Amino acid sequence: MPVRLALITVIAAATAALVTTVVAQPPEFMAWRIDGERRRAIVHAPTATMEGGTVPLIFSFHGRGDSMENFQHTDMHRAWPEALVVYFQGLPSLRNGLAGWQVEKGQDGDRDLKLVDAALASLRDTFRIDETRIYATGFSNGAGFAYLLWAERPGVFAAYAPVGGRRAASVRLTQPKPLIHIVGERDRGMFAARKDDVEAARRVDGLAGAGEPCGEGCTIYGAASPTPVMTWVHPGGHQYPDGTSERIAAFFRDHPSSAPSSTVPAP
Repeated sequence: MPVRLALITVIAAATAALVTTVVAQPPEFMAWRIDGERRRAIVHAPTATMEGGTVPLIFSFHGRGDSMENFQHTDMHRAWPEALVVYFQGLPSLRNGLAGWQVEKGQDGDRDLKLVDAALASLRDTFRIDETRIYATGFSNGAGFAYLLWAERPGVFAAYAPVGGRRAASVRLTQPKPLIHIVGERDRGMFAARKDDVEAARRVDGLAGAGEPCGEGCTIYGAASPTPVMTWVHPGGHQYPDGTSERIAAFFRDHPSSAPSSTVPAP
């Protein structure tokens, strides 16, 4: 069934010719009609603008059973005030009823891939998006969706930041992209899965050899590459620890795409 997009709420773009601070506005709600379902997001407009007036864009996806209202308190919009940050709301799973995201192609009618496509189209109509700075991040189940976006929308996003999650076995990465993968050393299965996920990312990014330390618990592979893989292993469990958004924002800032974002999904 084709996507029917109905923009319920829009917000004004904040653009300027020079880097400057702007008056902070309360977050706004946006909604889209996707295959008969009303999909929602909380959108934090930039509180500062970059030179040229274009806006980096970050899509952020909560974990299973969480909500956009709660997940916005990860404060990615504060970690990168020049960015437009969109916290999406997942739909209840047909398997357990908890709000979340698809992690494999074709799952749940690809409802979340369709949401990303529709949201991106309308945000491009509303804001002056920097097409070389569109990013995806998520926690737990949302991290699995971020990996799926790498596989299915590699031409759209400049870099990816999964936190406390894993890549589904069916998800195949084919296009080199920068990655920062964050996990807790006491996060059991997620900690073990990180090895396969990081190896898969290194293979597609063409990164051989040992990594280099980049701080406590941090390792980077291909530091001089345009598509490095960074891992941060924190001492906690299945959580989104303090400082995570700041680390992700710093990584995103350093890794724009070498080409403008494409609107064409992967074949």
